[in-house]
Formats: sequence, C-alpha cells, structure tokens
Amino acid sequence: MDFETGDIVVGLMVAALGLLGLFLAARAWDDEMYLFGLALAGFAVLFDFGVVRRHFDRKDAALAARRAGHE
Repeated sequence: MDFETGDIVVGLMVAALGLLGLFLAARAWDDEMYLFGLALAGFAVLFDFGVVRRHFDRKDAALAARRAGHE
C-alpha cells in the first residue's frame, strides 16, 4: 500500500489524543471535563476517519487517472 508518512504520524498523534480524552472522561469529577473528554475522543475518531477517507480518495483518483490514460 502507498501510505504517506505524514498522514500516519498525524493520525497516530490524534488517536493518542483521543485516548487521552477517554481517560479524561473516565476520571472526570465534573460534567464539563467529562464532556470535554468525550468531545476530544469524538473529534479524534472523526479526524482519523477523514485521514482514511482522504487516503482512499487519492488512491481512487490515481486509479481513475490511469484508466483515463489507457482508454
């Protein structure tokens, strides 16, 4: 597979922040920190799905360009 190193590094860092958010939510004493932790975890999930989507969009665009060149 053709992965970009920057996407992998950023994706892993955001995933680590998402885990931190889950730890914050689990150990929260007040509602605000609980919501912040869940929001951070939710943001991390959505961001990483976006990284995966962008990877496959690039892969599909390259495949379409190759097919257009051969026809």
